[in-house]
Amino acid sequence: MESTATDPFSKIISTLLKPLIFASKDNFAHLSAIKNIELLTQNLCHQALRLSISDSNIGRVRELQGIFVGFDSLTVEGKRDKITKAMDIIKEIGVRGLLQNASPVKTFGDRSIGGLASKAGSSSPIEEIKARFSRLLTPLRAAKGIGPKLAEVFRKKGLETAEDILYWLPIRYEDRRKIKKISQLRFGAKEVASGEIMVMGEAFYGRRKIFEMSIGDGSGFLRLKWFNYKLPFMKRRYKIGQRLIVYGEIGIFGGQKDIIHPDIEIFEEGDELDSIHFNAIVPIYSQIGNIHQKTLRKIIRNIVHEYASRSIGSVPLNILKHYDLLELSDALAEVHMPSQIPPHPPLEKGGGGDFNLRNWLPHKSLVFDELFCLEMGLALKKGNTEKQKGIAFNTVSKMADNFAKMLPFKLTAAQDRALSEIKRDMAMPHPMNRLIQGDVGSGKTVVAFIASLIAIENNCQSAIMAPTEILAEQHYLNIHGYAESLGIKVALLTSNLTKAERTAILDGIKNGKINLAIGTHALIQEDVEFNKLGLVIVDEQHRFGVVQRALLKKKGTGGQGVEGKDTRLSPGILEPLTPDVLVMTATPIPRTLAMTVYGDLDVSVIDELPPGRKPVKTKVYRERGRNEVYKIIKDELAQGRQVYIVYPIIEESEELDLRDATKMSEHLQKDIFPNYKVNLLHGRMKSEEKEAIMKAFKSQQINILVSTTVIEVGIDVPNATVMVIEHAERFGLSQLHQ
Repeated sequence: MESTATDPFSKIISTLLKPLIFASKDNFAHLSAIKNIELLTQNLCHQALRLSISDSNIGRVRELQGIFVGFDSLTVEGKRDKITKAMDIIKEIGVRGLLQNASPVKTFGDRSIGGLASKAGSSSPIEEIKARFSRLLTPLRAAKGIGPKLAEVFRKKGLETAEDILYWLPIRYEDRRKIKKISQLRFGAKEVASGEIMVMGEAFYGRRKIFEMSIGDGSGFLRLKWFNYKLPFMKRRYKIGQRLIVYGEIGIFGGQKDIIHPDIEIFEEGDELDSIHFNAIVPIYSQIGNIHQKTLRKIIRNIVHEYASRSIGSVPLNILKHYDLLELSDALAEVHMPSQIPPHPPLEKGGGGDFNLRNWLPHKSLVFDELFCLEMGLALKKGNTEKQKGIAFNTVSKMADNFAKMLPFKLTAAQDRALSEIKRDMAMPHPMNRLIQGDVGSGKTVVAFIASLIAIENNCQSAIMAPTEILAEQHYLNIHGYAESLGIKVALLTSNLTKAERTAILDGIKNGKINLAIGTHALIQEDVEFNKLGLVIVDEQHRFGVVQRALLKKKGTGGQGVEGKDTRLSPGILEPLTPDVLVMTATPIPRTLAMTVYGDLDVSVIDELPPGRKPVKTKVYRERGRNEVYKIIKDELAQGRQVYIVYPIIEESEELDLRDATKMSEHLQKDIFPNYKVNLLHGRMKSEEKEAIMKAFKSQQINILVSTTVIEVGIDVPNATVMVIEHAERFGLSQLHQ
C-alpha cells in the first residue's frame, strides 16, 4: 500500500528520495554533487523511527540506515550500487508520485533478535544471529585501519574485538559545528575559527623554544602555539597562505588571543569540511596509549561504519517503541556520531556547558538494552534452577523445635518471617536459591542453622562455607554446643588440620556420619565428597566467586533421595539432586542487589535486632576533635573494653596525604596508650599471622587493634565496643557498613 505525500512519514522519505533521484539522473552524472548523504540519512531515519509506522516499514528504514553507513568513503561504483538499493527499498515503502518505474526491492529483514526472519532457502534466524555475533568478535588486527602494532595498544586497554570498540563510549562531546570570526572568539571558551596563515616559525619564551603561527580572517588575528613539536614536520605540513580550520580553548597572552596545541584541518578552496573533526558534534574518547584523538576518532568511526549495523539488541521492537527508545545499532551509531547535540543540564542545576548524557536518548537506549539483557539472563537462570530436580524436604522438624527451646531468647518477628520463607522454599521439589540479608547481630546464623537442622532431620547433610578460617571457627564454636545436645555431629574443615584429622573428617563427610560440615574454600576441594548434601549455606556471599559457590553446590546428593528413597531414572542410573542454597550477607552490596532485584535470588530481609540489642551510635569528628576521641577510647579501655582503629592505607604514601596504619600503630602505642597493648593487622601479613592476631584480640590479649580493611569480614568480639575509622571519606559505603 502506498503512503500519501502528506503524512509525516512520507514527507521524511520524500526528503531522502530527492537527492537520490538527482544523483541517479543521466546514468549517475550528478553523483559527485551530493554531499553528506550519510548524515542526512541518519537524521531522517531517526525521525522516521520515532513515528508510529508499521513493523515492515521499521525494517525498511533500518535497512536504509545500514545502506548509507560509510557511504562517503565508497568508490563511485559502490555509491551507485548503494543508491540503487536504497531506491528499491523506497519503492516498496511506496511514496506516491515520486517513484513510478523503480526496480523490484530486495528485503533483508529487521535487526532485532525477536524480528529476524529467515528467507526462503536462506539460513535460519539463529544462524544469522550467530553470524552477526561472529562478525562483531572480529579481532581488531583484522579491522580496517588497524594493524598488529595498534591492535596491541588497544589490547593493553582491554579492547580486542570490534564489539569492544563499539562499547568504548566517548567521555564527552565538543560542539564544533559553528565557525566563528576571530573577533567573536570568547576567552576561556572552546571555539572553532578559520583563517589564513600569516606568519609562522620558532620563537623563544625565556629559555624555552616553541613553534608559533598567526592566522587571520579579516576580523582579527589568532596565535597558535606548540610546545611539543617536530620542526621538519611543521615546515613540511604548513605553508604561508594556507587556510586552516582550528579548534581549542581560547586564551589571551600579551593582549592577543591564542590557542595552545589546537586541533587543525588544512582547508583548500572547494574542499568539503571534514565531518569527523569539524563541522560536527565531535566525540572525545578516553586516552588509549599514545594514539592521538584524531586517529582514534577515525579508527572508531570506521569500526562503527562496518560493525554497528551488525549488532543485535536484546529488546523486542514493541518494547522499544513503547518506551520511545532506539535500537541498539542506532544507539551505538548515534553515541559515536551524534546527529543532534546531547542535552545540556539546566544552568541553575550546575550546568556550565557539559552535556547531560544521563537523559540523552542514545545513552538511555544503551542502558536499557544492557539492563534488559541482564534481567533476561537472570530470569532464565532462575527458570533453569526451578527446572532442576531438588529435594522436597519435610519442614516439620522436632530438632528445630528443640533448638528453639534451648535458645535464651525468642526469635524476632523478622527471623520468623525469614524462616517461613525458607521452609516454603525447602518444601518445593526444585532447589531453593535464597539470600538472607540482615545487619550484624540480627540473627542470620540462627535462622540458617534451623534450616540446616531441617535438612539433617531429612537424612541429608548441610555445609556452611565462610570466607576466612577464623569466621568458620566462630560458626563452629557458636553451633557446636547446641549440635551436641541435639545429637548432631559437626566438623570444622580448615587448612590447619593434621593429615590424620583431615582424613578422619573427609571419611565422616563421605560416609554421612558428619551431619554438618563447616569450613572455608577447603570444602570445595576435589577430595571432599559428601554422602547426601542437601543444604549449602554461604556466609558473606560477596566474598565468594560464582564458580566457588557453584562448586560447593555441585557436591550434591549424587542420587540419594530423602529418607532413603531411590531416585533412579532407570536401573543403574542415579538422578542427581541439586541441594538447596542459602546465602547470607550483612551488606546489600551492588552485586547482591543485581542478583536479587533482577530475579536470580529470592531475598529474605531480617530488619530488626533481637531484644536488648542497642543500636550502634555513629559520630563524625573533625581533626580538632581527636583528643575527645582518644578520651572516649581511654574510658572504654578503663572498663576492660577493647577498641578497633581502622586506616585506609598500610604505609605512608607520597601520592596520598593520609595517616597510615603502620606509623599510627607505633605512635598510638608509644605516645597515646602506653599502658595498653596495641597491635597491627593488615592484608600483607600471612594468613597464619593474621589468624593469630585476631585470636589474640578475641581472647583479650590485645586491647587496641590497629587495622586496614582486612577486618571488613571480621569475627565476633562482643568486648570490642568502639571502632574509630580514620579518613572515613576514603571508604565505600559497603566497607563502612561492614
